[in-house]
Amino acid sequence: MLKQHPQSQFPRWSFVKHRLPSLLWLTSAALLTACGGGGGGGMMPGTSMSNGGSTTQACSNCGTAVVSLTDAPGDFISYPVKVVSLQLTRSDGTVVQTVPATTQVDFAQLVDLSEIISADLIASGQYVSASMTLDYSGTTIVVDNGTATPAMITGNNIINGATSMPLVAPNSQMTLTLMLDSNHRLVITPHVVANLALDFDLAASNTIAPSDTKPMTVTVNPILTASLVPDVTKQIRVRGPLVSVDASASSFIIGVRPFYNANGTNGQLTVNTTSTTTYAINGTNYTGSAGLTELAMSAAGTMIVAYGSWDTTTQTFTASSVLAGSSVPGTMHDSLTGIVISRSGDSLTVARGLIERWQLEDMEFSRQTTVSVGSGTTVTEQGQSGSFTIADISVGQQIQASGTFGAAGSGTPTLDATAGSVQLVPTTVSGTVTSTGTNLVTLDLQYIDRFAASNFNFAGTGTTTAQDATASAYTVAVPPALTSAGALTANTPAQFTGFVAPFGAAPPDFNALSLTNYANTTAQLQLGWLSGYAMPFSTLSSTELLISQTALQASNWHVIRIGFETIDPSTLTSGLQLVPDTTAANQFFIIAHRSSWMLDSYSTFADFVTALTSDLTGTTEVEQLSARGPYAAGVLSAYAIEVLLSD
Repeated sequence: MLKQHPQSQFPRWSFVKHRLPSLLWLTSAALLTACGGGGGGGMMPGTSMSNGGSTTQACSNCGTAVVSLTDAPGDFISYPVKVVSLQLTRSDGTVVQTVPATTQVDFAQLVDLSEIISADLIASGQYVSASMTLDYSGTTIVVDNGTATPAMITGNNIINGATSMPLVAPNSQMTLTLMLDSNHRLVITPHVVANLALDFDLAASNTIAPSDTKPMTVTVNPILTASLVPDVTKQIRVRGPLVSVDASASSFIIGVRPFYNANGTNGQLTVNTTSTTTYAINGTNYTGSAGLTELAMSAAGTMIVAYGSWDTTTQTFTASSVLAGSSVPGTMHDSLTGIVISRSGDSLTVARGLIERWQLEDMEFSRQTTVSVGSGTTVTEQGQSGSFTIADISVGQQIQASGTFGAAGSGTPTLDATAGSVQLVPTTVSGTVTSTGTNLVTLDLQYIDRFAASNFNFAGTGTTTAQDATASAYTVAVPPALTSAGALTANTPAQFTGFVAPFGAAPPDFNALSLTNYANTTAQLQLGWLSGYAMPFSTLSSTELLISQTALQASNWHVIRIGFETIDPSTLTSGLQLVPDTTAANQFFIIAHRSSWMLDSYSTFADFVTALTSDLTGTTEVEQLSARGPYAAGVLSAYAIEVLLSD
């Protein structure tokens, strides 16, 4: 049966004894190992040129490698780590440095986003590996414990899983090397764009160990996967200085300068625009050609952030939303990204804030920040055209605010945005449907952007006090285009993305732009036997794995997660059936051998089962199993299965 995550516990964490070795997963595209040192061969720096047919320097034997970085979700609000370098190694041993400057990345912010971190022209050839060096020095990891006061983990409590030593200087760095599968190597050909999409899996890479007697720890066993095709289900962001605008081609070129870097570029990228692309330029809103015309008047070097999508057929990037100049967070003003948990007049209380101070290549986390707005505050809505004011900022809205931070002190930080700006960012609300009507859904609200609804004070959100939003009856306006909303029935889970209704204007409480259909949402299965289990499968064939209820009940942890809800598989009297998801574009099945640290990858379910049958002989036991794919009525259609064996 479905149930909510209990807020008084740590519902999504997996607890693994430190005596177990680190587990590194092999995907169909890449193998990650943690090692010391860098790659060999001669060093060939990446060049800084543009793609999409717009080059600034001749390179007859070069193609463009567009490298993006994203993250699978984990139980973290902030996970800032420095990326010291990202190198690609060619089959002849030549090494290309694609991220020449140390870049601070908050991986927790990449759960619903992919960031383009490099778009360099590099010499043609087959590239067989990618090495990324991470530096944890000075890192503060913020753990989501389901409360308004998340746990903050620092210094000696962040542990290298391979050495069991703290990730502090002089041992604060980890170098991760992905050996690309021989059938899925990064092939660079002259004048052609190729993609390498990296995914840092926070949930699988970190074990959180809370304790009543000693500080909480995070043990890091990095897991990175790679694909030659970007994840088109996520929005893509590119950041950097403006190079030029081509109004006739409805495009512009920026130098790629990801995340918080203040200097340098990692290649150049052509950004295409359309008649519906929205712009916020120095605090003023534009749409379509008017925005591109205004952008053309900006000086070269003006900071740009573009959000959009990647076309895998044409290998081009098209922006749906563009920020420029002072509208870019952290540019010319201090900035804060967070969620509004209450509002009183022109004062906002913003929780889970990420602070960027102007001209600093750094950020910090704030549990709560007080933001002042006024008639001089410019308000925009990401991806939406129209005129907006501070009245559009309401409780539950995710925002990016720019202004001036008050003097540092021991109290709650303050940001004065009365002469600054606030951008409203698409926000998600999740809950259980209690009723439906014409273009309206009522939820028993559980989360707003993965933050428990109990943390929000909805006073003032309604046209009257009696109509203030309430978590138990949270109303969502659903446009007619979302026809699947008609299939929603009482007691079913639902998640909507959109914008909170203006302050003092509810109901409805929320205006949806999109709906997540939980029938197609990927389920995540996690099972673990600390002492191993000899044969958890009552059926082991080329078409299915059937995990017996006895084995499920014997596991030390067992959970299926679908969105914000969980299923306890040990209650399935007939056991849990795993079958291959034949509709998935990419499938990978992995067997990991604990004692030898060898990982075997299979692209077909049948080959995987044949090898698993052969491996489960003698004293070999299963210690962990995870799987991903659609789930219904005791059957998980898996496009990915990973098994850790004791041998």
